Amino acid sequence: MEFIAGEYDVAVIGAGHAGIEAALACARLGINTIMFAINLDSIGNMPCNPSIGGTGKGHLVREIDALGGEMGKAADATAIQIRILNRAKGPAVYSLRAQCDRSKYKMYMKSVVERQPNLDIRQGEVCEILVDDNSVCGVKLTTGAIFKCKAAILATGTFLGGRIIIGQHYYPGGPDGMHPANYLTENLKSLGIEMMRFKTGTPARVHRKSLDLEKMQIQNGDLDITPFSFENDKIDIEQVPCYLTYTTEQTHKIIRDNLHRAPLYSGLIEGVGPRYCPSIEDKVVRFADKNRHQTFLEPMGIDTEEMYVQGMSTSLPEDVQIMMYRSIIGLENVKIMRPAYAIEYDCINPLQLELTLQFKNIKGLFSAGQINGTSGYEEAAAQGIIAGINASMYIKNKEMLILDRSQAYIGVLIDDLVTKGTNEPYRIMTSSAEYRLILRQDNADIRLTEIGYRIGLISEERYKRFLSKKEQIQREIERLKNTNISPSEKVNKFLERYGSSPIQTGVKLSDLLKRTELSYEVLKEIDDKRVELPIWVKEEVEIEIKYEGYIKKQLQQVEQFKKLENKRLPNWIDYNKINGLSREAQEKLNKIKPKSIGQASRISGVKPADISVLLIYLEQIKKENN
Repeated sequence: MEFIAGEYDVAVIGAGHAGIEAALACARLGINTIMFAINLDSIGNMPCNPSIGGTGKGHLVREIDALGGEMGKAADATAIQIRILNRAKGPAVYSLRAQCDRSKYKMYMKSVVERQPNLDIRQGEVCEILVDDNSVCGVKLTTGAIFKCKAAILATGTFLGGRIIIGQHYYPGGPDGMHPANYLTENLKSLGIEMMRFKTGTPARVHRKSLDLEKMQIQNGDLDITPFSFENDKIDIEQVPCYLTYTTEQTHKIIRDNLHRAPLYSGLIEGVGPRYCPSIEDKVVRFADKNRHQTFLEPMGIDTEEMYVQGMSTSLPEDVQIMMYRSIIGLENVKIMRPAYAIEYDCINPLQLELTLQFKNIKGLFSAGQINGTSGYEEAAAQGIIAGINASMYIKNKEMLILDRSQAYIGVLIDDLVTKGTNEPYRIMTSSAEYRLILRQDNADIRLTEIGYRIGLISEERYKRFLSKKEQIQREIERLKNTNISPSEKVNKFLERYGSSPIQTGVKLSDLLKRTELSYEVLKEIDDKRVELPIWVKEEVEIEIKYEGYIKKQLQQVEQFKKLENKRLPNWIDYNKINGLSREAQEKLNKIKPKSIGQASRISGVKPADISVLLIYLEQIKKENN
């Protein structure tokens, strides 16, 4: 029996990493919001590795924080190890990563959403999005309860039509033994939404006491911890180690001998898996020349003996899993606590979305996270905060937020999804960003805090602190550029000690800092006028000066990019009527309806010749309208 159970501005369907950021953004912007979860114990759950950040992903978390999101604060509050990856490769690809306490992370997020004003939490399975005149007007639960709303955000993760697969054994299920969402897929199809089927997987969890950790290499966290949240100057945690080991030839033989039992190769798995995070059986087949693969043993938390076997995702049968894991160095007597499994799930084709993450054909319906074909907590949360902001702007009848590729990794992520689409679970990579030298994790606040403040997610106090930081950075850069160091015995002995060429004439401190072998920290020995500054100011100053030439070059490229982005394409264009466009370009352009020449140029199948035709067409429209 149907009945009206409540009325809200926005309904968020799902309470994982996308749903949480979406719901918090809406509620913090004064929107009356309700968030649904099939099981409230799944709020903020980390069914895969309890880690936040990593290559490319760390950039996303810092951007979420700069906009006013919660993931960075949660990671800082529950981290048991933090380290920066890729330090040897330069600041553009430095990536912060935290191993978190899984239980504490969940409880942190559950506590935050439960205490958030304007936000109600409800356990229940949404089976239907109610639409009237192509606009969202409510959602319905399997119990018949109807919640009226003006907008809805799909954030269902891997729950839609979820199917767990271990060898030849399979059953309906969501992550971590939760119930799947069994009914919403058909409703979405009835609304004209195109669905896809993807697959992801997770390794086994094993008992710490059954491991021989002395055979493995210890992986410690950083001594000087960099927090994820710009609100935290520093965090003090007792860090626990992770461990590195390797597969063996025997491991690979066991896998090869049992490929006929692997669902991935037997045809039991229908969904497409992530290429950048393949299962171990896929790695053994694809990289047959490698006689070993890295495997990390990572703790699930402080108060548990469970360890996560990073790099050993599989859907092989349990008996094969036991043999396979016990062939790894240090895991000879391993006891599996939770077997590895694959999960198949329904997701949407993201080409149906605007850059705002609103569906093109249904007003007020937004989508964020793994339902959009992405992989990972960070990608989900990044989409979640944008969907939440834009659902709020939709309710308030204000301009929605679109971050472009030159502003943020979030912009790269969303543009890739809605412009290029994806035929596998999408994972952000530093190589995805054309302008990664200016999209560094250290300057995410410089790039985005102003936007977060303007929207209303950044407090006045935090904004003033941010302005003070900006001023300190600029003032110190100017001082270094205007401070002259004269040649002297002391100065040249200092330079000689660091393997740097002596100076014969006066030189600016900024020019010395550009030398590879010198750093801001060591230059204090010859910098008499220096005052002590916060570490995050010093870091920014050093990067801005050291890479000044490269940054200027990239900013020039951004100017060219902006010119094409500013050439807007009206939504009413029928590309079939534009002479000179290839048939493929006409089809793709009509389907995606790009907002600009820049976006059109990134659509697969649209050639440079097609872009030239579009530019001429825009000029003709301009002349006709003048």
